[in-house]
Amino acid sequence: MRILLKVGITAVALWVATVLINGISVEGDTAGRRALTLVAVAVIFGLVNAVIKPVIKVFGCAFYVLTLGLIGLVVNALLLWLTSELAEELDLPFHVTGFWPAFWGAIVVGVVGWALHVLVPDKDKRDRKDRDDRD
Repeated sequence: MRILLKVGITAVALWVATVLINGISVEGDTAGRRALTLVAVAVIFGLVNAVIKPVIKVFGCAFYVLTLGLIGLVVNALLLWLTSELAEELDLPFHVTGFWPAFWGAIVVGVVGWALHVLVPDKDKRDRKDRDDRD
């Protein structure tokens, strides 16, 4: 259930990025088709982040330290751009036109995703907090 919530939050964050950032678009003839496309892209984005990002962090550890973590913005942009390329390979109508839209889009997706995670607390964390409060 938690995975579905994370996919939903990522899909909403991607939708906000398509609204705010010129150069990121999702197409479809109906709102339902666009929503399903965003959900599919959210799954791809989650898989890309789960598989590739840890490898990049391990090999690029020195760059994270040297740039005080700012290279993470570039990495996130490149991962969003890669997600767009993978979506196009799967014939999903989600497009990121270049690095700068990906850069700003990754920031929007990160901020909106964080805000939604704050607003929609994790049930497991809430249950643990309730148990700790009772102890």
